[in-house]
Amino acid sequence: MSMKFTSLAISNPNDLIFGISPKPVKTRRGLVLGGGHVYPEVNLTVPEGTVINRSTMDDLARRYADAVRDILRRAVEMHCEGLTIEFETLLEMTLDPVIGTEIVRRMSDVCDEFQAKHGLKSEIRLTPNDSRDFDRPPLMRNSRHLENMFKLFEDGARAGGDLLSIESTGGKEVCDDALTMCDIRAVIFSQAVMGVRDMRFLWKHIVDIARKTGRVAGGDTACGFGNTAMVLAEKRYIPQVFASAVRAATIPRSLVAIEEGATGPHKDCGYEGVFIKAITGIPIAMEGKTAACAHLSPVGNIAAAACDLWSNESVQNIKLLAGMAPTVYFEQLEYDCRLMNTALKQDRAQNGKRALILRDLMCDSDTFFDPQALILTPKNVITISQEVVSAPNHLVATKNAVLKTIDIIEAGYASGELIKNAREQEWIPRIREEVQSIPNDESKFVEEILPTIDTTHVLLGEYGL
Repeated sequence: MSMKFTSLAISNPNDLIFGISPKPVKTRRGLVLGGGHVYPEVNLTVPEGTVINRSTMDDLARRYADAVRDILRRAVEMHCEGLTIEFETLLEMTLDPVIGTEIVRRMSDVCDEFQAKHGLKSEIRLTPNDSRDFDRPPLMRNSRHLENMFKLFEDGARAGGDLLSIESTGGKEVCDDALTMCDIRAVIFSQAVMGVRDMRFLWKHIVDIARKTGRVAGGDTACGFGNTAMVLAEKRYIPQVFASAVRAATIPRSLVAIEEGATGPHKDCGYEGVFIKAITGIPIAMEGKTAACAHLSPVGNIAAAACDLWSNESVQNIKLLAGMAPTVYFEQLEYDCRLMNTALKQDRAQNGKRALILRDLMCDSDTFFDPQALILTPKNVITISQEVVSAPNHLVATKNAVLKTIDIIEAGYASGELIKNAREQEWIPRIREEVQSIPNDESKFVEEILPTIDTTHVLLGEYGL
């Protein structure tokens, strides 16, 4: 299938900036995402070891509602103009969608309460976990777990889940081994062939549910691929250059959600979101330094450069010295958002460039240290995104994105824009050669790579292969 986006929504790097998107999204309670203001997005979960079943459901829902109430109370005290709460379900909440739906309902009731009493606008992002890989090998299209996942999307949307998102896992059966082996050909197969096919299937259904329920189809994220590679690189299990190539390979895959009708906001833990914003113009959530509660990263500041929602990833609802952890993380997010919003407001009032200066400082503070940060600069995002939209199909788009990423990293080492690292640089020609060896024709690529796939781990028929 050919690419639906053939030109960039944002072609000037100066226009790729936090808080402003060409296609802003207005939510049910009145937030305008990408309309000139950055909002915090708080992601919370229960402490490890929490028992989740029907018998604990009422107490569990109360604890989630209390956590949201505490966050919104602090938001009122800080004069916050609005926020979103992300509810990433745990496995038991999706396997039994009654549990997930009840939690959404109770949290949404609190949002209604604070809007009525204080005028505070808040929304729930409902993110069911992709429970299809609960089966081994995963049943991607023919599973009772898939039915329950779609039921949670629909019932949860009707209960108050306003923004529908997911971290889908199509292709992960192949990609996990490919990451540990630094096999870029298999990574590209997992993303450009398996991932793209799965995204088309999945997002047709999610977009249909959003339309039926009057909710917003947000977007997907390649967290299980790009962020897994980033965390492995952070632990020095794989090269940073390879992780950068993997990040680029996730772009066309995640683009499929928007091709199928998602409107944003794109989900936070896919750092490919900046490329999606440049290509499509939709608002995006991003996470950076305040995601350290969930994972470490080399992109703590630059991740905020083009965000419309600024997130903390997922933090357990536990007591810290100052208060409950989700409320503490909200406060940190809100202070970051204040800074970005102040720059935007002063620019509007004085026709200035404070927001650009702030954005560039965020970028410059990270790019020297890691190629994964370098490729996220606005200029490089536009360059790589142009390679995606210039391609005839998703496979070529994925190849082109990876090759351009490698070119940018190689130039960064040569110019001194990146701190020198001989071991990392050795991977550049290896990755380039492997990617260039992939045929542009998908059927030929599939024919070449299928003999290398362990079919005891993946059911290729579940991808239409």
